[in-house]
Amino acid sequence: MTQQNNSSSSKVWFITGASRGFGRVWAEAALKRGDKVAATARQLSSIADLNERYGENVLTLALDVTNAEQARAAVEHAHVHFGRLDIVLNNAGYSLVGTIEEASAVDVRALYETNIFGTLAVIQAALPLLREQGGGHILGTSSGLGHVTMPVIGYYASSKWAFEAIHEALAAEVAQFGIKVTIIEPGAYATEFGSQDSLKFAPGLEIYEDFKTQFVNRLRDLERGDPDATPQALFQIVDAENPPLRFNLGKHNLDWVRSAYNERLAIWEAWQAVSESAQGEPK
Repeated sequence: MTQQNNSSSSKVWFITGASRGFGRVWAEAALKRGDKVAATARQLSSIADLNERYGENVLTLALDVTNAEQARAAVEHAHVHFGRLDIVLNNAGYSLVGTIEEASAVDVRALYETNIFGTLAVIQAALPLLREQGGGHILGTSSGLGHVTMPVIGYYASSKWAFEAIHEALAAEVAQFGIKVTIIEPGAYATEFGSQDSLKFAPGLEIYEDFKTQFVNRLRDLERGDPDATPQALFQIVDAENPPLRFNLGKHNLDWVRSAYNERLAIWEAWQAVSESAQGEPK
């Protein structure tokens, strides 16, 4: 077992999906600031270079989060190796592109196996260890789409709505053990998330082709943030005494979500009398 750094500012991270995108950016940034990182990816070769660059401060592990037993073994290995885990960051995930009619149940189940059940496997493996050590911080990479959905990627958004609900309930359940929970909600960023490696496409129906083409063209016009600008914000979250449950990453989400919730409130209020008429007499 390596010697743990006893500095009050040094932390030990466990990160899934560390081969590219935010996972890679955050893993390297944590290592550069002197933290220790258990970096995981499906293909060990994709993160092998971290060993050469950061030596004993990094532990690289192969992990397909859809394999619950492998997830448990990886979390326990990291905990034994470093002596503790301060931050467990679930970042692995991908997007399914296709309309609600186009995507098959097989496609949707596979999406949830990674985005939801893979996340749960890591959380459930980590919780006994975090309780035993007296605390820790669970982070999950969600999206602005955890509050507002879009056509064509509705199933991906649905996985993030589920992700948000699970983490919100988790936060209430584990606060008694000194365990903190934060949901990171990025807006549009120039990461590899939009690459072929991070997208799966449902077989298309011709009737939707024009609609999807117009949608994709609108997405191309979105202003994308710089992922390399994000680590300092993330560090403020993990270093905070009282970190937020939800944290918008980037400058566009808040206006978008505020508008969506204002619209929802207006509709609920417009229909309030009808809603209340369905209450009936107290039982």
